[in-house]
Amino acid sequence: MTEVTAAPATAPVSPAATARLLAEAARAVDAPDLVLAVSRNGVRTVHTGGSAEPGPLPRELMAYELGSASKPYAGLLLARLVAQGRVRYEDRAADLLAPGFPVHPAVRRITLRHLLTHTSGLPGLPADFYPQAVPRWSTDPYGGYPADRVVRAFLRARPRHRPGTRWRYSNFAVSVLGHTLAAATGTPWEVLLHQQVLAPLGLDATRVRPGPDGTDAVGHRRDGTPVPALDTGGFTAAGAVRATPLDLLTFLEAHTGGAAGSPTDSSLAAALTEVTRPVLRRGLRHAHTHTLTWFQHPTPYGPVLFHAGATLGQQAFLGFRPGTGLAVAATATRRVHRADTFVATAYGVLTETPYAVEQ
Repeated sequence: MTEVTAAPATAPVSPAATARLLAEAARAVDAPDLVLAVSRNGVRTVHTGGSAEPGPLPRELMAYELGSASKPYAGLLLARLVAQGRVRYEDRAADLLAPGFPVHPAVRRITLRHLLTHTSGLPGLPADFYPQAVPRWSTDPYGGYPADRVVRAFLRARPRHRPGTRWRYSNFAVSVLGHTLAAATGTPWEVLLHQQVLAPLGLDATRVRPGPDGTDAVGHRRDGTPVPALDTGGFTAAGAVRATPLDLLTFLEAHTGGAAGSPTDSSLAAALTEVTRPVLRRGLRHAHTHTLTWFQHPTPYGPVLFHAGATLGQQAFLGFRPGTGLAVAATATRRVHRADTFVATAYGVLTETPYAVEQ
């Protein structure tokens, strides 16, 4: 295992203390490859380890599948397009995707905001997704369901609940958002994401497709056998992002309001502010708070915003404390299971007391 630290001339925290914290946390996670990365006001500490032999590239330079942790990228893209005046949160998705096409009244009322915030009334996945996915559930469940099929499933959907009335996590909805933004701008999703988010933030090691041989981390099942790279089919916006842990820190640092400062582009700065603003509550006594794209939890030291994701053989966690300069990114190459400690461990690093005391 290795600890790699990079600090500017004025480092506000002890890299050694952070390295010890990460090393201790890493002992709780069993995975072939593990990366725990922390940034505090630009001071970066990265701990790498795992049960597998290191590959040709250092683990922190490998690209990992983010799964559902891709959704904050979709959220930031939407927020920037809104800031630029190209779309509005209240635009109706069906009108942008298929103007004049007859759809169910509930589908007609679904807005871009509903799709992103999981309040559209759509199910987690289309009903006809499962027959083609179940036979290959552990190898390639999404690859046989392309973009045009996602759009058709949306246009013929019959939501159970009126849009905006209930929260239900939906890969289907966020995928529809991606196709809607592509239609509204006349730009393919992958190109749009690169133009509006990845390039402006300098995320050169972030992509939505597998990279050159030897540059992508290999996922594993619980028994340690490798799994093929994820093909998201038509669900790209919901889970296709791949990134190195260092790029993940760059993405999070843009959100923290720490020493790195705000982007000079006004629409990007406005979007980064917008995605950290709470917009809804759900659950018993409305205990769960969400921004446009992040889960938000209270702590004694202020709110934390985070999102986790998993694919067939990898996991990822992204989290930060707004206004403090603190960000945590973590990746692992083992499929999630009931007793898995990965997310809890990464979340613990984000909420660990030593960071709060130093504010």
